[in-house]
Amino acid sequence: MPDHEQPLRLAVVGHTNTGKTSLLRTLTRNPSFGQVDDSPGTTRHVEGARLLVDGAAAVELYDTPGMEDGIALLDYLDQLAAPGMRVDGPERIRRFLESPESRRRFEQEARVLHKLLECDAGLYVVDVRDPVLGKHKDELAILASCGHPLLPVLNFTRNPDQRLASWRETLGRLGLHAIVEFDTIAPALDGEAQLYDKLALLLDKHAASLLALKNNVARQREERHADALRLIAELLVDAAALRVSSLPDNDALQTATLTLRRAIRKREAACVAALLKRYNFRSQDFPAHTLPLEGERWGMDLFHPQALKDVGIQVGKGMAAGAMAGATLDAFTAGLSLGTATLLGAAAGGLWQGADKLGKRMLGRLKGYQEISVDDAVLRLLALRQLDLTEALEARGHAAQKPIELDIDAASPQSPSKESWRSGKLPDELLEARSQPEWSTLAEGYRASPRRSDIVLSLARKLALGSGDIAR
Repeated sequence: MPDHEQPLRLAVVGHTNTGKTSLLRTLTRNPSFGQVDDSPGTTRHVEGARLLVDGAAAVELYDTPGMEDGIALLDYLDQLAAPGMRVDGPERIRRFLESPESRRRFEQEARVLHKLLECDAGLYVVDVRDPVLGKHKDELAILASCGHPLLPVLNFTRNPDQRLASWRETLGRLGLHAIVEFDTIAPALDGEAQLYDKLALLLDKHAASLLALKNNVARQREERHADALRLIAELLVDAAALRVSSLPDNDALQTATLTLRRAIRKREAACVAALLKRYNFRSQDFPAHTLPLEGERWGMDLFHPQALKDVGIQVGKGMAAGAMAGATLDAFTAGLSLGTATLLGAAAGGLWQGADKLGKRMLGRLKGYQEISVDDAVLRLLALRQLDLTEALEARGHAAQKPIELDIDAASPQSPSKESWRSGKLPDELLEARSQPEWSTLAEGYRASPRRSDIVLSLARKLALGSGDIAR
């Protein structure tokens, strides 16, 4: 942003309940800004927010109350006009603001107009689900009288009940040809870029700072996405590397399996919480992340075979038991009889005192222990669920009120990168993680290492690439 340039001041104006506060929530990525409600007249006063670039304010936004009686106010403005005298629009507005009615009947409208006069321009938010009525046209005539540029922002454009064509036609007849579509509930990825481009056309004095803001928004989006993939890669490495030791009897194996399941479920929930935080959403925006939940595809038990089928993961007969248990048994005895393994273990015990982690694991093999690890199919499901959640967060506006609902359907079109997780070889990074139990932060013997960090970054890059690179 150019040095010493004053921030662009924008008044967010429009009729009641059109999504003005919602627009500010989405632009600021702050789900707690103001108050959002379906009832009209929610915002009763003027609130402000700043959009920063490198710590400096590029744009100041002011949320204003909704205009409710444009027809009556326009009649009142005509009454204030002195007989035989011609005054321009801004003068008419100033006369109104000095009148007694600006503090009584039209107090709310006066707040809006006063703020618009103070600002460089206005964003006129339109709910395109509403029919175009006379009150909207009178409202626009009043706002235009302030003499400042006005950019219509067409909201809720993805709603099936939208009347986008009629609104475009009406605005064009009123001379408002620069229009931007911006659905505050599900904004397009380039929605903000289009908004700042249109503002730059109307306000060339601020074009440089708007370009800087546009580039900053794109950079932040890329950083959020890269951070999300890194969080998913961390989860997958933790899950692949985790091993739980157990004696070979049924009770011990069952206990170890439950321990493994609880650890993986808890780790996935932690990843979900981290993703919500990174995209600045609240836990209530995705309440289904506490696992397991009944009756929902996301909430289905991570280790249930149906969860794997729902996302199209192929489970062969040889893997069926492992997928159902969510675990793979790695026999320590390596084909030796229990008696032989015990004898060898006793003989080798003295030799391996103080041995490294590999020696201790080999000693465990000879003593008859088994290791339980997460099945490949469960790793695939973990990856797919986190990628789906990331896509949902990136397509969600911060004004959305309904919780996120993921519908993971094997029959629906999928990106090549997600298709690669359904079948084929797992990435080499996860195969290497399987041989490094100390890489799992869930294990008591976790040890940070540069190689693990490299593996996480490499896996994150593969998560971002297509199917041709995911298995290489």
